[in-house]
Amino acid sequence: MERKGVVIAGLAGGSGKSIVSVGMAAYYGQKGFQVAPFKKGPDYIDAGWLSLAAKSPCRNLDPYLMESALIRDSFTRHSQDAEVVVVEGNRGLYDGVDVRGGYSTAELAKILELPVVLVVNCSKATRTVAALVLGCKMFDPEVQLAGVILNNVATVRQQDLITEAVATLAQVPVLGVIPRMQKDVFPMRHLGMLPHQEYDGCREALSSLAESFGQHVDTAALEKIMGPPVPHLGGKPGTEIKRERDLRIGIINDAAFQFYYPENLEALTDEGATLVPLNALKDGPLPSLDGLYIGGGFPETSVKELSGNLSFRRSVHQAAHEGLPIYAECGGLIYLGKSMEIEGRVYPLAGVFPIRFGMAKKPQAHGYTVVEIDKEMPYYPKGSVIKGHEFRYSTVLSFEPDESLCLVMKMKRGTGFSGGRDGLLYKNTLGLYTHVHAYATPSWAPRFINFCRQRKNEKK
Repeated sequence: MERKGVVIAGLAGGSGKSIVSVGMAAYYGQKGFQVAPFKKGPDYIDAGWLSLAAKSPCRNLDPYLMESALIRDSFTRHSQDAEVVVVEGNRGLYDGVDVRGGYSTAELAKILELPVVLVVNCSKATRTVAALVLGCKMFDPEVQLAGVILNNVATVRQQDLITEAVATLAQVPVLGVIPRMQKDVFPMRHLGMLPHQEYDGCREALSSLAESFGQHVDTAALEKIMGPPVPHLGGKPGTEIKRERDLRIGIINDAAFQFYYPENLEALTDEGATLVPLNALKDGPLPSLDGLYIGGGFPETSVKELSGNLSFRRSVHQAAHEGLPIYAECGGLIYLGKSMEIEGRVYPLAGVFPIRFGMAKKPQAHGYTVVEIDKEMPYYPKGSVIKGHEFRYSTVLSFEPDESLCLVMKMKRGTGFSGGRDGLLYKNTLGLYTHVHAYATPSWAPRFINFCRQRKNEKK
């Protein structure tokens, strides 16, 4: 198949975008096609499912965090060998950060010059679906609304009514009709799906979604409306020169910590890092390392195992005390705390920061962040401003700082750690709630690796 791509969008969250996107990636992957998956926005969990389904790393494309040239470049670089390109949107098609719909899925589709397939949850509706589709079609004529997939359809009569109404009144082809499912294929938690790393039935779920996609979507019609992606190259940040791998950087990647952008890990290797996979649940003490990167995740779901692995958490504490460069985001920050309290039970953690964490039932922070670095520290220059995002249910039950600690970041947008600030610095350890993407913050990897290299040379 000639390389073809499409953006899968919805009217809102819960429309069924992930069912269609993951199902499509799994279907074509099982047919032997090379699939390149992408996710709009800073999401890790949907991207993880797409990676598993496509058997290829899912890349995040985010117009808020990245310039259009970088989006096009990343898209081209990571899809040029693919035959099928799937871009999953987020929220509603035209939902953005302002009334203009800035940074929306629609804007991303226009940047990529790809057609859009709209997934509509048809629960308890018939002809009104055509009005919604027509509205989306007319709202911005520059968006190529090329097809509709009806989701959550209860009866044949409902299917026939909606299909005819959409085709004749909205004049948009119906490419598929997915019947109402008796149970969720994806296990759910918080505001979305459970990470596939925590779900034993993930392979069966992918097989089920691929089968459903093949049965209920007219793939021949879909392939006709899919567009050949327009090549754009030349905007990638950083260096194209591969450096000698002279540093060992630990990456904790297990059921508790899985939130890593592929671009971040690749940026570290481009700067000369050999990535050393670590498991905070099962490993013994840290091996010899020049730096440590702890991403986000859900440490609360594995807190018993994290706390119980005394040798590992003690070695992390000792490494921080000895000045090992450690960069920890969100879940990683929590792990570096003194303890986490869940349902009245206290679980000791690495104890690098004197913080007691708890868990709330509602999100404590959710959205994009803009952060100004207003104190000297190794990982970002003072005075610089970075964009990122945050999402957490964790709360700070107590924080007892001393002169060895400081908060080095001022929140210009978002919540951060506490009091409008983020970025706890202890010696060479930085813990922050803000997640960064290497394409949005191209200085992140070079500064991190250069600092690790500088420290290594000083120890010789």
